[in-house]
Parts: sequence; structure tokens; C-alpha cells
Amino acid sequence: MATRLTTLLVGACLMGACAPPPADPDAMPASYREVQVRQLEAQRNLLVSMIDSMPADLFRDRATESQRDFAGQIWHAAGAVTGIAGGMVLEVEVPLSRDTTETLASPDALRAWVNQAYDWSIEQLRGQSDASRMEMMDFFGQEIPRWQAWDEIHQHTLWTAGQIVANFRKHGMAPPPFAFF
Repeated sequence: MATRLTTLLVGACLMGACAPPPADPDAMPASYREVQVRQLEAQRNLLVSMIDSMPADLFRDRATESQRDFAGQIWHAAGAVTGIAGGMVLEVEVPLSRDTTETLASPDALRAWVNQAYDWSIEQLRGQSDASRMEMMDFFGQEIPRWQAWDEIHQHTLWTAGQIVANFRKHGMAPPPFAFF
């Protein structure tokens, strides 16, 4: 856990939220919440830029047979944010529709859904109590503090977005540029 905490704190320093390591290895400075909010905003911006960069007629195209199509990958990335944040971290029902029929039908609908998912998730993160952030939870069979699950969500989104790059490459297109800030 100490190695993971060191990695997170170094990442936080790179994002402008340096803080000395806490005495308790499971604790996280309150300022780190804003780093996590910025991570969610960066994820949203990346997914929206992918939507805006892909021609609508390729939204249902798959890079490989076993992969979700482009729109499905975007939906999955944003849906996992709300699903994990609501269902696992906060243990609340997510008030957003999970119906893909309309959401995947157009760039505008997919973009709107991604924005709704991130608006809701950021609101939940900002409203999560400090006590809740420190509670331990079962995260796919591993006990972690609830604050750390937000970082795991970030990793999942970036991993999924990396797979989406193949959709652009398949058609000889450059993916949208990656932005750190």
C-alpha cells in the first residue's frame, strides 16, 4: 500500500496538489479530492474529444471483432464511472438512464450522456463526506479506502480510452491529442 500511496502522491504533485505523506498510509489529504475532480474532468474532455473526432458513420464500427464498437466503448468508459461511483463507492442508485438505444444513436446523444455521467459523478465526489472517503470497502475482492476507488475509476477510464484509439487507427485517422491538463 505504501508504494501505491507514494505513486498517488507523486501524481498529485505533478497535478499541482503536493502534500506531505500522511502518517496513516490509508489516509489521504483533503486536498487530493480536487485532484480527483480534475481527473474526472480530464476523462470527460478526452471522451468528448473522441466523440467529436470520430465520423458518426463509424460510431458502430469495431476495431476488432471481440471489442465493443466505438460508441459502445465510450458508453462503457463513462458508464463505469457512474456505475462504480454509485453502486460501489457511495452505494447509491445512479439516477441516469442506462438505455443505450437512444444514447448510441448520434454523436449529440452520446456527448450529452457522457456529460451527464461526469456531471453526476463530480457532484457525488465533491459531496462525499471525509468520513465516507476513509471507510474501507470491497473493491472487486480487495479492501481499499473509498477515496482510492476514484483513482481506480480513473485507471479504468484511461485503459478503456486507450482501446478506443484502435478505432481511429483502423481508419487511418489520428486520435484526438492527449492533454495532461
